[in-house]
Amino acid sequence: MYILGYDIGSSSVKATLLEAATGKVKSSATAPQTEMEMIAHKAGWAEQHPDMWWKYLKEATQKVLNQAGVAKQNIKSIGISYQMHGLVVVDKNLQPLRPSIIWCDSRAVQVGEAAFQAIGQEKCLSNLLNSPANFTASKLKWVQENEPELYEKIYKFMLPGDYIALKMSGEAQTTASGLSEGMLWNFKENTTADFLLDYYGIDRNLIPQIVPTFAKQAQLSKAASEELGLEAGTWIAYRAGDQPNNAFSLNVLNAGEVAATAGTSGVVYGVSNSFEYDKQSRVNTFLHVNHKAGILLCINGTGILNSWLRKNIFAENVSYQSINELASTVPIGSEGLRMLPFGNGAERVLNNKEIGGNIFGLQFNVHTKAHLARAVQEGIVFALCYGFDVMRGIDVQAKTVRAGDANMFLSPIFAQTFATVTGTNVELYNTDGAQGAARAGGVGAGVYSSFSEAFVGLHQTRAIEPIANEKDRSQEAYQDWVEKLKTLI
Repeated sequence: MYILGYDIGSSSVKATLLEAATGKVKSSATAPQTEMEMIAHKAGWAEQHPDMWWKYLKEATQKVLNQAGVAKQNIKSIGISYQMHGLVVVDKNLQPLRPSIIWCDSRAVQVGEAAFQAIGQEKCLSNLLNSPANFTASKLKWVQENEPELYEKIYKFMLPGDYIALKMSGEAQTTASGLSEGMLWNFKENTTADFLLDYYGIDRNLIPQIVPTFAKQAQLSKAASEELGLEAGTWIAYRAGDQPNNAFSLNVLNAGEVAATAGTSGVVYGVSNSFEYDKQSRVNTFLHVNHKAGILLCINGTGILNSWLRKNIFAENVSYQSINELASTVPIGSEGLRMLPFGNGAERVLNNKEIGGNIFGLQFNVHTKAHLARAVQEGIVFALCYGFDVMRGIDVQAKTVRAGDANMFLSPIFAQTFATVTGTNVELYNTDGAQGAARAGGVGAGVYSSFSEAFVGLHQTRAIEPIANEKDRSQEAYQDWVEKLKTLI
């Protein structure tokens, strides 16, 4: 018996097939091989066409099936992880009306801030646990104001994973956890955020049917089964945003547990029993997949800064491993060179300000490519630590952080700097978002009878502890980085 998971990112789509009994990967594939196109008609905008996700999902599925050689009737469930906060709008024929406005698009910052002030900060924070900010509801309001003729054609709006499930089943559905990431869930009333919808003039009927996060939500349609090569009637049994799903994939489900990732975005995600919020909305509280509080810190500029470094300072044929090795030749603190990784639109941890990426302390007679390589990694870690300090102020206390053994955590400098500066033990595991979605889909479809049963085969690959004799130098560099940041905010 097998379970299938998808991770719909903004860079690529990954599909993974797990053997349910052992949790071992039977096959896995990613499409495309280069990063997916991102449309940016103006500075701060970021769009992708939803059908591009579907195209590459089909490619990844075919690769997985060809590698596995598994009979399609033996695949018992589908789980979906997806890039958070995006907006997809469809007409009555369930066709997209425009490209998706994705997570890192910052065009709706002013829309959300105006709502925050007009409705009242206390009401928003006590009900939404956040400012409306640049989330899905505010993006929809932007469409209403700027594309009114298109807006009138909207039948349903949804998140990226909801659209993929729609393509699979023909049913428009969403979850309470998903609605919370779009500022569309009222935590105090445990229902949709009708007061925000009323303020924005958005009809509540535009929201799809709400289904449980773990459940037999819908079945794969005959048409979709023919496109994908899967069995018609297979249960779609889970969907969640990529960061709650990343936490699930690491078995981060209980209060005090913390997950991290450093891929396209850099994220620290902590679980709490108390639905606390940051009064400045610099970190955000959502419904976790198990309906506890999931408190999320996001640094938008993580992956794109690392990519920018390779493309513009090195060369695209230079591997990240080679860059990591070069960075390791430079001492802690990069000899005074500081990088602020905020060049990918508005950053929530900076109160939705756009300050750009910044380099401080560059000395032409001292600094080399190696220094810049280390300063980039340190800068990303320092940004995560800056947000982690905010999280500690709202009931997220952690001595251990779990992450997948992937992306920037593959860099010894990044992982060690993160552990030393945050003062946490970092545990790395043999998992990723697609594997987590597969396991979760198994729970939703009843393949597994419990969460604990679903984590068969999950094991720790490495552990990184803070280095005591490096703490002072790392903290000194971090505090200097914070002082440089304060000059801009």
